[in-house]
Amino acid sequence: MFARWDRMSKQFTRIGKEINIAVKAGGGNPDTNPALRRCIQNAKSVNMPKDRVESAIKKALGKDTENYEEHLYEGYGPHGVAILVETATDNPTRTVANVRSHFNKGGGSLGTSGSVSFQFKKMGVFKLSTEGVDADELELELIDAGLEELGESVDDKENPVLVLRCAFTDFGNLQKALEDKNITPLSAELEWIPTVTVPVSDEQAEEVSKLIDRLEQDDDVNKVFHNMQ
Repeated sequence: MFARWDRMSKQFTRIGKEINIAVKAGGGNPDTNPALRRCIQNAKSVNMPKDRVESAIKKALGKDTENYEEHLYEGYGPHGVAILVETATDNPTRTVANVRSHFNKGGGSLGTSGSVSFQFKKMGVFKLSTEGVDADELELELIDAGLEELGESVDDKENPVLVLRCAFTDFGNLQKALEDKNITPLSAELEWIPTVTVPVSDEQAEEVSKLIDRLEQDDDVNKVFHNMQ
């Protein structure tokens, strides 16, 4: 129960920071700010209350609010597993020190920029409800908007979802194509998808997972990606 609340609180904090960054870059009107529209969609997907979303937008428009910077850290976990750590922070000095400490304590090492990211591809990932959607037809219609992959998965509640992937550069095109079809994604994220994976045993996977958990608990860390098979 507490773990679920912790996860929800962490998701709300992450989206709050993303709203801050989106509003400062493109203003507080979601109609003219696609990045903010994406944040609001993602807030709905984790059941973030509407008043909390509106409060985050209002706060970001104020003069006395924090300025968050996004930084990507790269390193290796145990057993040669590559790890990417996305952060949003108002104090990069604190964040890099904490991330380095997490790697060291978790049996890994923080690397330099470009040391592991070449093993990943940055992609736009949209998740849609399967209700009333013809996947084959949708795939054909969205290829021109940059759709590269369409597959099926399940969400946290084991409900079926469609997963659409596109190149990072086509994210806006695919977002607009879905909007033009009046399709509202359950979530829309930019993710690092591994192009090379590392096979690990169950015991080794547990070691790597402990490091990932340690990183994910950090308040400045938004998302962690890895190439564990």
